[in-house]
Amino acid sequence: MDNRFTSTTLPVDYKKNIIEMKKQLRAQIGDVEGLFRQVCEKIETEIAAARAEEAANGTAWPQISWSELAEGRVSDAQIAQVKRRGCLVVRQTFERDDALAMDKSMLHYLDENNFDEVYRGPGDNFFGSLDASRPEIYPIYWSAAQMEARQSEEIGTVQSFLNRLWKFGDHQGAWFNPDVNIIYPDRIRRRLPGTTSKGLGAHTDSGALERWLLPAYQKVFRKIFTNRFEEYDPWDAAFRPDVNEYDVDNTTKCSALRTFQGWTALSDMQTGQGLLHAVPVPEAMAYVLLRPLLDDVPEDELCGVTPGRVLPVSEKWHPHLIKGLCSIPELQAGDSVWWHCDVIHSVAPVEDQQGWGNVMYIPAAPLCEKNVAYARKVHEALKTGASPADFPRENYEANWTGRFLERDLNANGRLGVGMKK
Repeated sequence: MDNRFTSTTLPVDYKKNIIEMKKQLRAQIGDVEGLFRQVCEKIETEIAAARAEEAANGTAWPQISWSELAEGRVSDAQIAQVKRRGCLVVRQTFERDDALAMDKSMLHYLDENNFDEVYRGPGDNFFGSLDASRPEIYPIYWSAAQMEARQSEEIGTVQSFLNRLWKFGDHQGAWFNPDVNIIYPDRIRRRLPGTTSKGLGAHTDSGALERWLLPAYQKVFRKIFTNRFEEYDPWDAAFRPDVNEYDVDNTTKCSALRTFQGWTALSDMQTGQGLLHAVPVPEAMAYVLLRPLLDDVPEDELCGVTPGRVLPVSEKWHPHLIKGLCSIPELQAGDSVWWHCDVIHSVAPVEDQQGWGNVMYIPAAPLCEKNVAYARKVHEALKTGASPADFPRENYEANWTGRFLERDLNANGRLGVGMKK
């Protein structure tokens, strides 16, 4: 297999690499403080605009109905707003009754296989660098509800729309196929009524330490790292299919290109009940990348970044960004929520939650060489009911009753695991 699509070995003394990297980037950029001020001005302007939208509309998140996507009725102005904010709520991706039936099916799957009795607790510490606690994540991947949603026309329509927001090719060819997505199995969240949760601190996924140290990521962010922020386009997919993550034992990583992360609601969700928040400015990644280069950060530190963990965003190091976190609106079961792979996000705390807070995590992961390589691993895990390769080897479902099987794949699903129709 092409080694571009496998995890990279973490340098033994990676802090020396950080020190050297900072020297190189400061030399490339020149006036780091001036560039950081330029980035802050952009972000402050966008956050102010988002807050105004929130005051006027109840949310800064763009909202489009699934029927608008399916019928091609999305306007240029709507597309521009989604790209400006880097996030989207797709109303009624599934009919509400269908989503509630999925939730019921999921609960039956868990109960039939005695999950509460066999669950051994978190299999990794992926969120360990964050101040808040983990959300209520269940390491379940192969239920019929999850897989039917992943291979559905409804999700595929949304994924194609989102992928096409990107610049996905140039005169030399396409970097990915926007209209075919691999299946990227992720877990579920089930939060019971009455739950009190600290939520989850602000962060980004899909690369933390890697965003500074690996050559492919430096190419992705080349306009930032050469003091050409005005030319930086967070929707340019050049070099993104070539990035990877360090292979750190007993932790979660991402071996696929996800243009958008996302989840689908399996229950109604009220405002103020531990909802997802995001900084709706995709260019904000420039702030995160430049912040460690300022003089108040120790030379061998990256503002709280550690190997094998999400990239943390904190009040201490990133006060502008913390002020920009904007909540999703109230949701119905069947709505889906999506955010650009660089967008900073968090889960708000909640006390005595009213109603359920159940979701399936389903991203957009367009077909490319990198994703095909991972899809083949997904296919093998599906055959045996094993945990997917990017997740700890917990393998709860290997002998479970009612598990989705290879023969249950439809045409979309077969393509999604690297098979032919």
